[in-house]
Amino acid sequence: MNPIERTIFSLDWMTMVLFISMLVFALGKYLNHSKFLNFVILPFNDKYVLLHKKKGQLFNWFHVLLTIFQAINLSFFIFLFLSTFDALPSGNPMTIFFLVLLFVVLFQIVKLALQFINGFVFNTQELISELVFNKTSYLNHSSIILFISNVILIYIFKDSKIIIYTTIILILLINGIGVVKLLKNYQKAMFPYFVYFILYLCALEIAPLVIIGSYLKV
Repeated sequence: MNPIERTIFSLDWMTMVLFISMLVFALGKYLNHSKFLNFVILPFNDKYVLLHKKKGQLFNWFHVLLTIFQAINLSFFIFLFLSTFDALPSGNPMTIFFLVLLFVVLFQIVKLALQFINGFVFNTQELISELVFNKTSYLNHSSIILFISNVILIYIFKDSKIIIYTTIILILLINGIGVVKLLKNYQKAMFPYFVYFILYLCALEIAPLVIIGSYLKV
């Protein structure tokens, strides 16, 4: 039997990062408790996005803090996913995590910029802003699941593929609900821009997933 080398991660920096993300989440709740109450029931009641979809809400402190919480926990989940499937690059684990976090943040910033450029070109800035806020809100909500999953994967069931698969299914379910409600709420608004909306989906939603999927396949 040949020995298999496996890197043992230090829990100190992981605990610190998770604690920081939890503080960010708690700060968001503290700054606007009423928004938070609507936010936590988002998959069951879309009152949060209907009440707060107006211009400027995308850069509201509550939304920004939850997006930071989402970016940290999404990066952590990707890191743990790669570790579980032995696809983590060699090097310092903490450095790799922060590189993943940097990639996630840059990806979201570039995507956001392209979405607003798309809105400016087709003169649909307000519609694009509301769509982005809607989608980001559901992604932010699913980061609660990511946080719980990260805690379980780090401290309870390490390298559990069942936890990872379950988390992915729940995230797809929450965001799928968001997409269905988005199409339902904006069907009249999107109808005059249907062709532009299809181009938007292909260029800014589907294409990045195809590129990332092709990279992981290689």
